[in-house]
Amino acid sequence: MHIQLTSRAPRILGVVNVTPDSFSDGGLYLDPERAAARAREQWAAGADWADLGPASSHPAAPATSAAEELRRLAPVLDRLEGEGRRLSVDSFLPETQRYALARRVGMLNDVRGFPDPALYPALAAADSLLVIMHAWPRGEERPEPARLLARIEAFFAARMAALEKAGVARARLILDPGMGFFLSSDPAPSLAVLRGLRGLRERLGAPLLIGVSRKGFLGELTGRPVNERGAATLAAELFAAEQGVDFIRTHDVAALRDALRVQAALREPAP
Repeated sequence: MHIQLTSRAPRILGVVNVTPDSFSDGGLYLDPERAAARAREQWAAGADWADLGPASSHPAAPATSAAEELRRLAPVLDRLEGEGRRLSVDSFLPETQRYALARRVGMLNDVRGFPDPALYPALAAADSLLVIMHAWPRGEERPEPARLLARIEAFFAARMAALEKAGVARARLILDPGMGFFLSSDPAPSLAVLRGLRGLRERLGAPLLIGVSRKGFLGELTGRPVNERGAATLAAELFAAEQGVDFIRTHDVAALRDALRVQAALREPAP
């Protein structure tokens, strides 16, 4: 499966958190039947992939073992048998990633950016798309915006080179610069990255994915609690679309799909 850079509207990943503790919808889809139903709802609303998350990546969340991730994930995949190419699995644990590859999911989404070379032969032998996410090291002081973007760019260049050397086709790689607490509790780094998306995409020559949905930096900007950040989320998503991102990961697929349709219509020349 290959993704080419184009000017078309971003493709959408619909969030399905199979967890008790995710910051926005923890516990809602822990039951496999409800999780499978939610994936189908996301597809019906216009998602290209349903992104299954078997563990919360929030810093305050307790660690989840691979065995527990698979206990949560396997029954959902069983209920969605035959839909693997429209599924993404959001996990940084190699055991979970190997299982997802064996189930032939269409995409792996790694918030640590595939740091383990021992996994690379399995990644090279598969054909799933790979989302390489950047996260700022916890406890390390953030530089000013220009240096922040340069460091993100250097991280991606090094990780792409390592994966390509291991036999992973470049056309399978998608880059996610991270948002919210993956950068800082301060909104400034997330805003700087959003403003720099177009240049980052052009310099790296690879498709970008953005996930801003309901994130804490939007709460800092608006004063809204997590489940009242729909309008702020949509504003940031549409800005990212204007910057040329290729994928958007979101909780509210229907709202984003409608907004992208209106955005596309407004770009058409007047009759």
